[in-house]
Amino acid sequence: MGGRIKTIFALHLLLMVYSCSGILSKTAAGVEFLSPEFCLLYAGIIALLGLYAIGWQQILARLPLTTAFSNKAVTIVWGIVWGCVFFSEPITLGKLAGAVLIICGVVLFTKADVELAQKEAEAHE
Repeated sequence: MGGRIKTIFALHLLLMVYSCSGILSKTAAGVEFLSPEFCLLYAGIIALLGLYAIGWQQILARLPLTTAFSNKAVTIVWGIVWGCVFFSEPITLGKLAGAVLIICGVVLFTKADVELAQKEAEAHE
């Protein structure tokens, strides 16, 4: 049980890292194409996505695919946060409501999945 929660926490940290590629991408869109800064930003994107790909495979070895993919929606919430922090984008009521719905959905699905895993573990004992 505790290992599963640690894995879900690691998944959310990994999804936060994945969402950071959007920061670099949006920043790169504002600089001259193929300039050194542009190339450096895209190298950062490739590095983040490589890290994400390796981490994602490790998560999938520990969690069901349905659980991992249902939690992936959190990247939208991170996008809202990063937009506000790095690009001064407003957090509107609609964005806030959407973020709350996403978080509620992820929590409900993850809680149900953890409970199902507990029942399956008890059945195998």
